[in-house]
Amino acid sequence: MPDKNEIERRKQTKKDLRAKAKIEFENSLPISREKFIQLFDYLDENLNEFGCDDSLKLTSEFLQENEIKNIDEIKNWLLEKGGYCDCEVLNNVEEMFEEDAIL
Repeated sequence: MPDKNEIERRKQTKKDLRAKAKIEFENSLPISREKFIQLFDYLDENLNEFGCDDSLKLTSEFLQENEIKNIDEIKNWLLEKGGYCDCEVLNNVEEMFEEDAIL
Protein backbone atom coordinates (compact mmCIF):
# COMPACT_ATOMS: atom_id res chain seq x y z
CA MET A 1 0.00 0.00 0.00
CA PRO A 2 1.37 3.43 -0.93
CA ASP A 3 2.47 5.72 1.86
CA LYS A 4 0.94 9.14 2.56
CA ASN A 5 3.50 11.00 0.43
CA GLU A 6 2.88 8.71 -2.53
CA ILE A 7 -0.89 9.20 -2.23
CA GLU A 8 -0.45 12.98 -2.19
CA ARG A 9 1.93 12.82 -5.15
CA ARG A 10 -0.61 10.80 -7.14
CA LYS A 11 -3.41 13.24 -6.27
CA GLN A 12 -1.28 16.17 -7.42
CA THR A 13 -0.33 14.38 -10.63
CA LYS A 14 -3.98 13.68 -11.36
CA LYS A 15 -4.89 17.31 -10.65
CA ASP A 16 -2.08 18.55 -12.92
CA LEU A 17 -3.15 16.23 -15.75
CA ARG A 18 -6.76 17.43 -15.53
CA ALA A 19 -5.65 21.06 -15.60
CA LYS A 20 -3.48 20.37 -18.64
CA ALA A 21 -6.36 18.57 -20.40
CA LYS A 22 -8.67 21.52 -19.74
CA ILE A 23 -6.17 23.96 -21.22
CA GLU A 24 -5.65 21.75 -24.27
CA PHE A 25 -9.43 21.44 -24.70
CA GLU A 26 -9.94 25.21 -24.50
CA ASN A 27 -7.13 25.77 -27.00
CA SER A 28 -8.70 23.27 -29.42
CA LEU A 29 -12.05 25.10 -29.62
CA PRO A 30 -12.72 26.30 -33.18
CA ILE A 31 -15.05 29.04 -31.86
CA SER A 32 -15.34 30.71 -28.49
CA ARG A 33 -16.70 28.90 -25.47
CA GLU A 34 -19.49 31.51 -25.35
CA LYS A 35 -20.57 30.68 -28.92
CA PHE A 36 -20.65 27.00 -28.04
CA ILE A 37 -22.90 27.74 -25.05
CA GLN A 38 -25.18 29.72 -27.36
CA LEU A 39 -25.17 26.81 -29.82
CA PHE A 40 -26.18 24.37 -27.07
CA ASP A 41 -29.03 26.67 -26.02
CA TYR A 42 -30.15 27.01 -29.64
CA LEU A 43 -30.09 23.25 -30.15
CA ASP A 44 -31.93 22.61 -26.91
CA GLU A 45 -34.74 24.97 -27.89
CA ASN A 46 -35.00 23.83 -31.50
CA LEU A 47 -34.63 20.09 -30.94
CA ASN A 48 -37.57 20.24 -28.54
CA GLU A 49 -39.64 21.81 -31.29
CA PHE A 50 -38.36 20.07 -34.44
CA GLY A 51 -36.60 16.91 -33.23
CA CYS A 52 -33.36 15.50 -34.61
CA ASP A 53 -33.09 14.36 -38.23
CA ASP A 54 -29.72 12.64 -37.63
CA SER A 55 -27.79 15.51 -39.21
CA LEU A 56 -26.11 18.74 -38.14
CA LYS A 57 -28.84 20.80 -39.83
CA LEU A 58 -29.67 22.94 -36.79
CA THR A 59 -26.00 23.37 -35.93
CA SER A 60 -25.34 24.58 -39.48
CA GLU A 61 -28.29 26.98 -39.28
CA PHE A 62 -26.96 28.44 -36.03
CA LEU A 63 -23.47 28.88 -37.46
CA GLN A 64 -24.78 30.54 -40.62
CA GLU A 65 -27.17 32.81 -38.71
CA ASN A 66 -24.25 33.94 -36.56
CA GLU A 67 -22.08 34.55 -39.64
CA ILE A 68 -19.43 32.10 -38.47
CA LYS A 69 -17.02 31.40 -41.32
CA ASN A 70 -15.20 28.19 -40.34
CA ILE A 71 -18.28 25.93 -40.45
CA ASP A 72 -16.46 22.88 -41.87
CA GLU A 73 -13.75 23.14 -39.21
CA ILE A 74 -16.40 23.32 -36.48
CA LYS A 75 -18.35 20.36 -37.88
CA ASN A 76 -15.16 18.28 -38.06
CA TRP A 77 -14.31 19.23 -34.47
CA LEU A 78 -17.81 18.23 -33.36
CA LEU A 79 -17.51 14.89 -35.18
CA GLU A 80 -14.20 14.20 -33.41
CA LYS A 81 -15.96 14.82 -30.09
CA GLY A 82 -18.93 12.54 -30.87
CA GLY A 83 -21.29 15.20 -32.24
CA TYR A 84 -22.49 13.31 -35.32
CA CYS A 85 -25.90 14.99 -35.34
CA ASP A 86 -27.61 17.81 -33.47
CA CYS A 87 -28.84 15.66 -30.59
CA GLU A 88 -25.39 14.04 -30.21
CA VAL A 89 -23.84 17.51 -30.00
CA LEU A 90 -25.99 18.03 -26.90
CA ASN A 91 -25.49 14.52 -25.52
CA ASN A 92 -21.75 14.14 -26.12
CA VAL A 93 -20.20 17.56 -26.61
CA GLU A 94 -22.10 19.80 -24.21
CA GLU A 95 -20.95 17.79 -21.18
CA MET A 96 -17.33 18.58 -22.10
CA PHE A 97 -18.07 22.22 -21.29
CA GLU A 98 -19.21 21.51 -17.73
CA GLU A 99 -16.93 22.68 -14.94
CA ASP A 100 -16.33 19.17 -13.60
CA ALA A 101 -15.89 17.51 -17.00
CA ILE A 102 -13.34 14.74 -17.19
CA LEU A 103 -11.60 15.26 -20.51
